[in-house]
Amino acid sequence: MAEYYQGTGRRKESVARVRLFLGQGQITVNEKPVETYFTRDTLRQIVNQPLEATQSAGRFDIKVTAQGGGVAGQAGAVRHGIARALVAMDESLRSTLRRAGLLTRDPREKESKKYGRKRARKRFQFSKR
Repeated sequence: MAEYYQGTGRRKESVARVRLFLGQGQITVNEKPVETYFTRDTLRQIVNQPLEATQSAGRFDIKVTAQGGGVAGQAGAVRHGIARALVAMDESLRSTLRRAGLLTRDPREKESKKYGRKRARKRFQFSKR
C-alpha cells in the first residue's frame, strides 16, 4: 500500500479513522463513496470543509472508517479526522485549520438522564389538583 497520513476524529459518540493518500480526490466512508454514505448536501459540505480551507480538494484520496453515533456526528468526526491528517502531512496548515476552528474537538455531548425525570431536563407534567 502507498504512503498515507492518519488522523482520528471524534464528535458526540462517533469516531472516524481517516487515512489520506495522494490521489484524485475520491472519498470513501466505510467502503462506500461519500455521496452514498452522506446523502445530505450539508453533511458532504461538513466533510469537505478542511479540504476547502486548505485549497487541497481533489489532491487526496481519503479512506475513512466511521463508527458509533448517527450520520451528523460521523460527518463531524470525519471533518475532525481529515483536519488532523492534513496537519500530520503538513505542519504549516495547522494555523489555517486552527483559525477555521477545524482542529478543535466539539466537546458537546448528550447530557445524561436524571432520575425522577423524563429525560435530562424535562419534567413530568405537574398537576395542582
